[in-house]
Amino acid sequence: MNKQERVEKPALSFIKGMPIYLYRNDGSEETREVFQKMNDEHIYLGKEGNELGWRRVYTVPQASFDTKVDPNDPKSFVERTASKKGTYGDMQDYSKELSHKRAEQHDGVDPVKEDFFKRYSAERKGAKHPEEQRKAINDGGMTVEWD
Repeated sequence: MNKQERVEKPALSFIKGMPIYLYRNDGSEETREVFQKMNDEHIYLGKEGNELGWRRVYTVPQASFDTKVDPNDPKSFVERTASKKGTYGDMQDYSKELSHKRAEQHDGVDPVKEDFFKRYSAERKGAKHPEEQRKAINDGGMTVEWD
């Protein structure tokens, strides 16, 4: 069987696990869809392997991204992170991005973060979360700062 074969239905690409590439014949203007691995050399010489004049047609990828996520909706965060691959750090970074978006929407204060700090303090007899504590002490003529 030839590596390069014509595709009757685009849905077959999911079965074979290989992307579809388009090739157009310069002479006949015929277009064919061809299965090829991403690492293969993208050359098509027709069904028999001896036809010249086939050129690859470049198309815009058919990908969609979830660009509109409501930062105030906890369900959307759970759904987005549950369906994505990534590390725990990636999830923390995404959570921080949403926190910044919420702060922009609420005059510089993230209500979810503020609520968390209140619950944290209540559960620990008034102790403040490390992120909420002061970052500098000024004692007379000396100032001590830390991250």
